[in-house]
Amino acid sequence: MKNEIAAVVFFFTRLVRKHDKLKKEAVERFAEKLTLILQEKYKNHWYPEKPSKGQAYRCIRVNKFQRVDPDVLKACENSCILYSDLGLPKELTLWVDPCEVCCRYGEKNNAFIVASFENEDENKDEISKKVTRALDKVTSDYHSGSSSSDEETSKEVEVKPSSMTATPSPVYQISELMF
Repeated sequence: MKNEIAAVVFFFTRLVRKHDKLKKEAVERFAEKLTLILQEKYKNHWYPEKPSKGQAYRCIRVNKFQRVDPDVLKACENSCILYSDLGLPKELTLWVDPCEVCCRYGEKNNAFIVASFENEDENKDEISKKVTRALDKVTSDYHSGSSSSDEETSKEVEVKPSSMTATPSPVYQISELMF
């Protein structure tokens, strides 16, 4: 569970940093709070032998019907930042399952793998590389055709990761302390 949560938190922090409205310290506080919230939430809803069991419960979703994800909102409140300052896409779904984290931008696009794991022993550098590759794929392959609220309008969603180094993010340092 720790790798999957680390991948989700790292993914979110990359999106938030791209929006560039929050200071580094605020992003780190948000990452720490989101890690704690997801760890607590998933604790009794994690089934490695049946990864799809509990999938809806572990889903992080933002769309026209649910404009904010309650867990992400709680992490914002606990870290004293505004949800709107995260700059998240209007439609985003993240499935957090044992051994795999998947994402979909928009309601009509295909899902893509953010990170997949064969075991719990993967190191944080490898997780960072997997998430970065997923964000690169979003930039090159995934553009929102039409949102569920704009059926007639074609609208591109551009998410470009900034350059990454192999240095672990503070998110992973936080995660290590928690697990």
